[in-house]
Amino acid sequence: MLFDLNRFLQGLSYAIDCVESELLGSSTHHGKRVAYLSLRLAKAAGLTEEEQFDIAAFGILHDNGLAQETLTKADLDRSRLCQAEDLPAHCTIGENNIAHFPFRSHSRDIVKYHHEWWDGSGFFGLKGDEIPLMAQIVGLADSVDVRFRFENPDPSNRQRIRDHIIAQSGLAFSPELVALFEQVSQTTAFWLDLHNSHIQQSLDRWMPSHTVEMSWEEILKVSRVFSQIIDSKSRFTQRHSGGLEEKAGRMANHYDMPHDEMMQLRIAAALHDVGKLAIPNAILDKPSKLTETERMKVQEHTYFTRLCLEPIPGFETITEWAANHHEKLSGNGYPMALPPERLDFNARLLTVLDIYQALTEERPYRQGNTHEDAMVIIDKLKEGGQLDATIVDAVRTTLADAPAS
Repeated sequence: MLFDLNRFLQGLSYAIDCVESELLGSSTHHGKRVAYLSLRLAKAAGLTEEEQFDIAAFGILHDNGLAQETLTKADLDRSRLCQAEDLPAHCTIGENNIAHFPFRSHSRDIVKYHHEWWDGSGFFGLKGDEIPLMAQIVGLADSVDVRFRFENPDPSNRQRIRDHIIAQSGLAFSPELVALFEQVSQTTAFWLDLHNSHIQQSLDRWMPSHTVEMSWEEILKVSRVFSQIIDSKSRFTQRHSGGLEEKAGRMANHYDMPHDEMMQLRIAAALHDVGKLAIPNAILDKPSKLTETERMKVQEHTYFTRLCLEPIPGFETITEWAANHHEKLSGNGYPMALPPERLDFNARLLTVLDIYQALTEERPYRQGNTHEDAMVIIDKLKEGGQLDATIVDAVRTTLADAPAS
């Protein structure tokens, strides 16, 4: 199919922004602002259209490794996460995560080196022109937005940003890059473009379009870039989306689904919990029973999954399957309490599989259940009219020999 990578990136950028906001204290639409500013500087520097698309993608994806990095440090003081400099591994993790993304140019190591500084004081000690130009550009855009928040409309903030960038000429930033910023930031429109209410339209205006013919298998590989980020949100969900995708594939084979339908179901499984990136870890990792307020907050995640996936052309059915995985045949699911006639077979299948996957995983408050114990719980939901009985019975037999989650 013709796959719109612009819409795919921008739809899922909201989820990455949620991680950055929680872990770094950055403002909303941070990724889009980094992408926009990087685009403007790249265009002024004479980069090709292919490179301009890629630098916008790198801007959106630059901190995709943050959540996974936090999992590598069991004793991490989360109160210090406002300093990205404490987390050097997120650059390498982020670079590895995007290895299968279909960039248009051959630029590499941009995410890995986006915290390198002109004077050699970055994570990896690269200096001057040893740092890829795109990494220099993304690094400037990222650091300045985190520090000064471009969406702040106060004219005095604009001057603070200019003064800071000029002061860092030859230190954090190359003199040539500082001159380019001075050039692109002369107009009122530049600053207004960066406001929250304008940033989406601004990015649409400046970002080169990249619609490419891709098979559903290729789209699944790109989706896995994001499912890895999703699963890294909590150590208790490190295999959730991947495990659900694998089980969706097994059930698709059981039902002899057409190949494209199976691929779409696996994509829906890979991305079903993208909205969980908007839920604080303090709730997801809580070792005791959730309060009613916390439970309601968790239930918001499927709504955010819909917001992320809905803008992507060709994902209409995938969005329904992914966003409805907590709806129930009894009509008391969430977030929309849909009646059974609004839930097609694959939506019902993904619901049962998501419950099964969750029950067989470790959680902060319990060990993972065996297949037999998980099916006892699922049977009770079936008997209560919440789940499709025929699907439950098929899952019982097909996944009996499934490896432990």
